[in-house]
Amino acid sequence: MVARDRDEEHRQASWLELLFDLSFVVAVAQVAAQLEVFLRDGDVVRGVTVYLMVFGAIWWAWMSFTWFANAFDSDDVPYRLLMMVMIAGSLGLAAGVPELAHLDFRIGVISYVVMRLAYVAQWGRVLRGGDPAWRPVAARMIALTTVVQVGWVLFLLVPLEWRIPVFIPLFIADVATPIVAGWDARMGGHRGHIVERYGLFTIIVLGESIAAATIAIGSAIEARSDLCSCSFWPPVD
Repeated sequence: MVARDRDEEHRQASWLELLFDLSFVVAVAQVAAQLEVFLRDGDVVRGVTVYLMVFGAIWWAWMSFTWFANAFDSDDVPYRLLMMVMIAGSLGLAAGVPELAHLDFRIGVISYVVMRLAYVAQWGRVLRGGDPAWRPVAARMIALTTVVQVGWVLFLLVPLEWRIPVFIPLFIADVATPIVAGWDARMGGHRGHIVERYGLFTIIVLGESIAAATIAIGSAIEARSDLCSCSFWPPVD
């Protein structure tokens, strides 16, 4: 896997990258919907805590691979298959949100580790056939990311009352991996492409928000219509 030329005149986001972004936005929407349930039930602290934990995992999985794809975008069959694995992992992470309300991290952690191991596999392709300048970084990224994923698996054995305190430093270690590995964004990547990816992701999020707002307004109008019907129209025998 060879690094892309950062001086390309224009580099458009691929259809697969758009699908990748959409799947992560759907996952964020599912997490937000679960937050709404917590807030409606008055469990604000637990709702916000679960939301931040899951959103952080989704955000970091998207962010790290988006930067990787900005530097390396072979778009061959193995690359596409690994992206599909990451898409499945993001949806699995969102599906495990209800269990996270009870600090049951099994589905969430397994889904997250699946995404991150697909990310490790992409770096493995860089190590085997990439540019020589990237191979030391690739080796460190593979080693450090794998160690952190082992930590996430062991996290499932942590007693219930210690899971949130242990989660925070473990997540910080995951986010700090590129810094420790020496991955400098100036080593490669297309500025216009990464800006476009951020913009497209934001547009999709806004579109999801508009759809949710439309559904909420429709539900409110329907509820008001039902109330008016009950007030002015007698029951029909």
